Amino acid sequence: MHHSVRLRTEQTFHDLQARQRAETLVGQSLVFADDVYLDHETWIRPAVARLGDVRGRRVLDLGCGHGMAAVVLARRGAQVTGLDLSAGYLAEAQRRAVANGVAVSWLVADAQRLPFADAAFDAIWGNAVLHHLDLDRAGAELRRVLRPDGIGVFCEPWGENPLLAWARRRLPYPGKSRTADEAPLDGRGLDQLRRHFASLVVEGHQLLARVGRLIGPQPWLTRIDARLLRHAPGLWRWCRYVVIELRRGQRPSACPRRAG
Repeated sequence: MHHSVRLRTEQTFHDLQARQRAETLVGQSLVFADDVYLDHETWIRPAVARLGDVRGRRVLDLGCGHGMAAVVLARRGAQVTGLDLSAGYLAEAQRRAVANGVAVSWLVADAQRLPFADAAFDAIWGNAVLHHLDLDRAGAELRRVLRPDGIGVFCEPWGENPLLAWARRRLPYPGKSRTADEAPLDGRGLDQLRRHFASLVVEGHQLLARVGRLIGPQPWLTRIDARLLRHAPGLWRWCRYVVIELRRGQRPSACPRRAG
């Protein structure tokens, strides 16, 4: 699909989601504690920790959606820019920032054509955004706007577990709606990112605990997952979600095979 058509499709889908969210948020407080966001999925807190101390640092929240991550980062002292394709989501995000007393810059833009100067950011955060993008285009843009010593941290659905792929296609569960063109990240996507970043680290989350998607969170399974992945890190390929850490370094001269 041509990029401009895909862009309009994604924008329409997420603007509709934002309108539906706006209806459910009427009369509700937008004020929240950091823990509400950091613990709403098991990978969020450890992923945010990878950013390190963000005080005084320029941070881009790529695909910021409802703006909760941007608020958390701003409360930690970061100079945050929240970027999203959906003006509807940004309207909610802006109201949330005001309600929580933080300053965030908001911008409607295409993640594959970032309207920023080279090396504009010390860190880039993204949750469930990369798998919507052409990663060759997006990877080049992310590298361009990230400082040479900067870091990018992204949380993404992982797509190389055939059993999980079947469940995603066949089983009903909350929040299943998606755009026609998106697909969970896979090894090819990692290879595309490696063309632009010298260092790429992948950490798996929800190996067994992914059943919580159907039956509710099971903390004991999360604890078992942590032990299994610590002793057999290669099991990340069977996880539901991955956290990806990117560092610029020197531009890779070739695309190596993904780690196995």
